[in-house]
Amino acid sequence: MKMHFSIPVSEQLLEKFGGRYVLYSVYLEGFLFCKVRYSQLHYWNDQLRRIFGSTVPAFPPKFYLAMTKSMAEERRSQLEQYLQSVTVDPSITNSDVFISFFRKLQQDTFQIQTQRASLDVYLADGRNVRLDIQTSDTAERVLEVMVGFQPIRLICLFCFFPPALPPVVKKVAEFELPYVSLQSMKESDCKIGIRKWYMDPSLDKMLMDCGASVNLLYMQLLDHNCLCTEDHVGHYISSLSNSVFLMQVLELVQEVQHYGYIQLDPCTCDYPEIGCSAAVHVGNNEISCSIKLPSNQTKEVSFKINRVRSWQVTFLGAITQPKDQGHEQTLELRFEYNDSDSWRWIVFYTKQVSFRAVKRETFGEK
Repeated sequence: MKMHFSIPVSEQLLEKFGGRYVLYSVYLEGFLFCKVRYSQLHYWNDQLRRIFGSTVPAFPPKFYLAMTKSMAEERRSQLEQYLQSVTVDPSITNSDVFISFFRKLQQDTFQIQTQRASLDVYLADGRNVRLDIQTSDTAERVLEVMVGFQPIRLICLFCFFPPALPPVVKKVAEFELPYVSLQSMKESDCKIGIRKWYMDPSLDKMLMDCGASVNLLYMQLLDHNCLCTEDHVGHYISSLSNSVFLMQVLELVQEVQHYGYIQLDPCTCDYPEIGCSAAVHVGNNEISCSIKLPSNQTKEVSFKINRVRSWQVTFLGAITQPKDQGHEQTLELRFEYNDSDSWRWIVFYTKQVSFRAVKRETFGEK
């Protein structure tokens, strides 16, 4: 899956013994990930090409004359596109040369040496597990320590704002160093949590052989408010909550509407008219909405993903909150939908940054 790398900032610095160089600030999913020089990326690209050959995307060429402002901007844009493209191939992102390169960059950027440390990982019920790790451990390694096997594509680490687990700020990439990444979010007081990261309930079956994963799924469904409103399921859950029949519970909740979906924070939208509010659940190839009209009537709508032709997500800026609440980012999700045999754009506005990840899981990369 293509990851959202960006290079919004660069700075020109002096070499130790004269001369100048450009240091690029690389962001992953909207947060500072590392800082890197062109020469470092160039050398790394050569290493990738020796292993993966022509499957590695084209690297921005060297300039042998002094760069003008437009040339510098062109290089920044090309490096950004290169980083986004090189992560498409999982054989590259899972390779030692990829992981070790970004491990060193992350540690150098935040000046964190490899040493033993404690990392608190929060469960869906609000409790935390304190893990004994190395500061250089990747998210994949942390999951192995915590869960005992490698369910990377089904269960993930994520960052969130306390006190509640939702809203998710961002998914932690498999090659990312969770301990180090928290340092870039220190001012936001982010924490690390663990949850399943898929919207197809049938995939639950792939985790049933692991007791730790079954417990994780159970805690997450208890935290999912929409499940508790179903009387026939709620009664069954309460009677088994302290028993060994967790798997039976997980099988039963498959029948509940929106089980396995991601529930977003309240949104506003322009469908079917401007000024509507919406409760949104995303999963199973649909965006399911309970839309409150300006007339206070409620309309239930399901937007099917196979009827979406194109989409875009736009960052609209940050809204300042009270001092103890930090900042909320506003995003616009716009998609072109075939509604009654005619195409129209439908727009949602949300303060939930996890919409970036939701739209990738739902729509895929385009």
